[in-house]
Amino acid sequence: MRRQDSSANPVTRRRLLKTLGAGTGAIVAGSTIPGLFRYAQAQSSEPIKIGFQVHRTGIGAAYGRWYDRTTQAAVKRINDAGGINGRPVEIIAEDDGTDPKRGAEVVEKFATQSNCDVAFGTLFSHVVIGSAPRAGELKIPYFVVSEGHHVASGMLNRYTLQPGITDVKSQVEAMGPFVAANLGKKVAMIFPDFAFGHDHRDYFTAAFEKSGGQVNAHIAIPPTETSFTKYFPKIPQDTEVLYHVMVGPAVLTFVKELGEFFGSSRPELFGFIDSLEAVDISSPGLEFLEGTYFWEGNPRYAQDNQTSHDMNYRQAVGVDANGASVSDAKDVSTYAHMFGCWETLNIIKAGMEAAGYQGPQDRAKLIEAVEAMTELPLSDDHPQGAKIFNGKTHQVFGHQYITRVTEGKLVLAHTTSIEDTFYPDEADYTSQPF
Repeated sequence: MRRQDSSANPVTRRRLLKTLGAGTGAIVAGSTIPGLFRYAQAQSSEPIKIGFQVHRTGIGAAYGRWYDRTTQAAVKRINDAGGINGRPVEIIAEDDGTDPKRGAEVVEKFATQSNCDVAFGTLFSHVVIGSAPRAGELKIPYFVVSEGHHVASGMLNRYTLQPGITDVKSQVEAMGPFVAANLGKKVAMIFPDFAFGHDHRDYFTAAFEKSGGQVNAHIAIPPTETSFTKYFPKIPQDTEVLYHVMVGPAVLTFVKELGEFFGSSRPELFGFIDSLEAVDISSPGLEFLEGTYFWEGNPRYAQDNQTSHDMNYRQAVGVDANGASVSDAKDVSTYAHMFGCWETLNIIKAGMEAAGYQGPQDRAKLIEAVEAMTELPLSDDHPQGAKIFNGKTHQVFGHQYITRVTEGKLVLAHTTSIEDTFYPDEADYTSQPF
């Protein structure tokens, strides 16, 4: 990624008026009238409908439940502040079963039956890849809260954007040098055998080898696997660091079996928190994780340097200082990922307001407005941290957090710069017609 010139694709009042004028003579006639947008906004009090593609069932269900909770909290905050362009926001939720085929059907339902303005929410990369083509065909903006490199790689379309959460390639660009400098030079990787895991395999390997390290094994595991012991003998004996990222309902089993296999003679461990999302780190059998490191998109435990923005966000979503539900300390959140729903909804709001969005006829202007965004400062809208959005690749870049298990908690050990996560552009969606 290269820092953009914010004047390269401006969505200015003049440009918006010109675009609006091309659509209706009435607005052309009134384009010099003060308060044009306030007048236009007053024409409709109908809700803005956001189709929420949620993993209620399937391997993404734990994430889906917390994505839903975060989404509801974010929408309440937006509506309490007056909605978007004076209109309330309504969430239309549909379960995609964490299934690509069902995902495409859900997007189609949003566009053709539910009359949604935009679609939003998807996490698992294979569902995004299965759904995005349909969003492009139906010309409905599709705001995904995933981490795969599929958006920034250019394999999708102009209607698909990822403005609220960073992608795997940017994450591991920053992780590779840390692992090589602090943990060891020979790494074995364990990852799920689908697009998200393949991104880890490809991009961490490249980043780690660029830092002088060697990946001596790639061990792919089906994401629906329920027992993992049979895979561990594939780890070479000279491995200095085991890099693990696992997803799905069996993650606790994965980590426990890992500890049972190695006992006290384990290599250094560097994990993506996906291996422990929604899992209590003090669960019996996880004691061996003491002293090991994790990547987190947003630190689960409130840190000593906690900002007021993180504090306000936790309170709104109902999450305590340990990253669990305030109503049930055993209900651990997917804190490292779910902030993306909160931040993406605030991006949608800002984009619609910049575009003077009134309805589906303004979808292209909404996308152009988001493409024009660059710096997103740390705020209550963006509590995870400051970010830079690349309008060409439709991908956001931000700080990454490395935490260390210390006395049964995840304690911040290192925060990357945003620049640590940059890589050269691979696409320019702004060159594609709508």
